[in-house]
Amino acid sequence: MSNNEKISVLIRSRNEARWIGHCIQSVIDFLDSPEIIVIDNNSKDKTLQIVRQFQQDPELSKGGSHADIKILTIDDYSPGKSLNLGAKAAQNNYILIISSHCVLNKFNTSKHISDLETYCTIFGNQIPIYEGKKITKRYLWKHFIDKEVVDMYSEMEERYFFHNALSFFKKQTLIDNPFDENLVGKEDRYWVAKMITSSFKTLYDPEMQVDHHYTDNGNTWKGIG
Repeated sequence: MSNNEKISVLIRSRNEARWIGHCIQSVIDFLDSPEIIVIDNNSKDKTLQIVRQFQQDPELSKGGSHADIKILTIDDYSPGKSLNLGAKAAQNNYILIISSHCVLNKFNTSKHISDLETYCTIFGNQIPIYEGKKITKRYLWKHFIDKEVVDMYSEMEERYFFHNALSFFKKQTLIDNPFDENLVGKEDRYWVAKMITSSFKTLYDPEMQVDHHYTDNGNTWKGIG
């Protein structure tokens, strides 16, 4: 992979000690020497201690369980503000956003980079895992199907659908089209609606996939029965 195809990974965190190590290790396993940027919202648990275990020691060889990791802290948090901050700090041409309680298990780098010549963003499949068990895809999870969809529209939400738990962009796209920093949630849906209205196209691709693990405060998990 050339330096022009390197990927920066944005991970938002707040008290994610249970899963963030699994998330980071999966990114290291699937991507070639990624830059990882953790944007932390005042975690009080061991989140940052775990993140630092993965930081590359200059005396160590790259790969394995170490990576180029930067930690940014944010006080006046909003989802959009944290992602915009991470995008501005990214050094690579491509940006992957992944939730800190997701574990990457499919990523076709060459395909996804090629598809970004056509689409302004790509988002991937999510497998819901509740306390270790794969659960039936109901409610919001029903959007994550096994075939590609261009400009996915949600009949349930009555708007275009897109999800930042696993999404991929050119960095310049996010610099030119930042997320709304005033929103307290659903910044991804509002962003994609604006982009599609402006004649950009989006792609849902199940060849990009994570296991999405349950967290008590995760909005995606409202109504899991």
